[in-house]
Amino acid sequence: MKIAIGGDHAGFEYKAILIDYLQGKGYEVKDFGPFSTASCDYPDVAHPLAESIEKKEFELGILICGSANGVAMAANKHQGIRAAIVWQNVLAALARQHNDANILCLPARFISIEEAKEFADTFLTAAFEGGRHQTRVSKIPLS
Repeated sequence: MKIAIGGDHAGFEYKAILIDYLQGKGYEVKDFGPFSTASCDYPDVAHPLAESIEKKEFELGILICGSANGVAMAANKHQGIRAAIVWQNVLAALARQHNDANILCLPARFISIEEAKEFADTFLTAAFEGGRHQTRVSKIPLS
């Protein structure tokens, strides 16, 4: 599976650890940045990452910033994106199972790296259940 990953300076450390972790599990991972801990603007990473998911260049994405709010807001501006903020493992599962989320948004300042790994594992392996959930997900886009 091809995964896109990125965030901002607050998520830089977690991103680097998750890239190694996911590659160790056999995932193909592309780093959209940032490439240092220098202050940066999360939309500059979130928009290109979201576009790559929309274009089906990557199957799923992970965005990491301090609260996960900024990256989720930016990514969700894209019609084909369903970015979910996750701070508990059950939310990672439900985001995929019920909402067909395609980007996991992690709040680095509020979860441990071990939790981030657990949430990523759950998100990347959970499957969309379809059915009544598909009806709801189909109503999300405005166009």
